[in-house]
Amino acid sequence: MDHPAQPNHDAATNPAAKEDEPPSPPPTVLDLTSFQLHDLDSVELPTSLTELDLTTNRLSSLDPRIGHLSNLKILSFRQNLLTDAGVEPISRWAAISGLEELVLRDNQIRKIPDVSIFKRLLVFDVSYNEISTLNGLSAVSNTLKELYVSKNEVSKIEEIEHFHELQILELGSNRLRVMENMQSLTNLQELWLGRNRIREINLCGLKCIKKISLQSNRLTTISGLEECIAVEELYLSHNGISKMEGLSTLVNLRVLDVSANKLTAVNGIENLNQLEDLWLNDNQISSLEGLSEAVAGSREKLTTIYLEHNPCVRI
Repeated sequence: MDHPAQPNHDAATNPAAKEDEPPSPPPTVLDLTSFQLHDLDSVELPTSLTELDLTTNRLSSLDPRIGHLSNLKILSFRQNLLTDAGVEPISRWAAISGLEELVLRDNQIRKIPDVSIFKRLLVFDVSYNEISTLNGLSAVSNTLKELYVSKNEVSKIEEIEHFHELQILELGSNRLRVMENMQSLTNLQELWLGRNRIREINLCGLKCIKKISLQSNRLTTISGLEECIAVEELYLSHNGISKMEGLSTLVNLRVLDVSANKLTAVNGIENLNQLEDLWLNDNQISSLEGLSEAVAGSREKLTTIYLEHNPCVRI
């Protein structure tokens, strides 16, 4: 004998069950990327927010409500229309002093803004602006781990000595001529200085650094890297380097890019037994003689050698 069908007691037929459901948690992330907003008047800003992304809008001033989002950890104004005056109020936003990441990349800022109120700042990005000096960095918290000031008009490395926790320093595409004032950056892992006017390598004794980019500078020699024994990736393309030297101590090197230089031979890399990628294209290497011996130590790891646009491979 069949039993009668049991009533369905799910939330759809039982209002009481619906009432017992916990309320949905308040939002913590608000992403308004590419909304082309001129202001935030029509936008609700819940106090629960920990991350606010305003990338690619038309903002020229800061909504004061942002300064009351006391849970905020990540704030991005990337690719807007902010000027020095437009960003100035941020210096008084004590309620969000726990901010950890501030992105002001690609705006119209001419000087390092006052962000001294953020005592726990880990990431600070002011790349792609019109900044001509690093004056003002001395007031930035020494908790900083990543600093990005690429594509500006900076001519001197300064006011960074207190960043003992810094791991990434990006100063590419500026007007730098000298590598200096980096001695105290003992935790630095990555240094990006491509597209500057640097003539001489000076790593200031940084022995823990793992990635170095000095592409498109005015180098004529590789010397100056001997103490950087931890380096794993080295980018030196588009310089005027004529000889491979000063590399024998870099035994952890995995990627070596010396393309678009003035090299005539391959040598000085016999000890690099961790080497995986070797970029030698666009040089003046006339013969492959000695190449096999030069890479003998890295034969087990080496996966790629680029030799295009050298006399030795012309048909």
